[in-house]
Amino acid sequence: MGSIRIYKGMPPLTEEQIRELDENKPKSDDEIDFSDIPRMTKEELSKFKPARLRLKNPKNIAS
Repeated sequence: MGSIRIYKGMPPLTEEQIRELDENKPKSDDEIDFSDIPRMTKEELSKFKPARLRLKNPKNIAS
């Protein structure tokens, strides 16, 4: 996902910051608990449109 960049003149990380970084390592989808997120209804899903159909100028989409 990301990495830590240390720049010249930056103070060293504290032990607490290092511990927090270790606790927040990226997880796979299998390790994430999604049970608190409600499922979308068929009505909600039917309102979805591809981004290029919602934009006024579809040529500005990064591909």
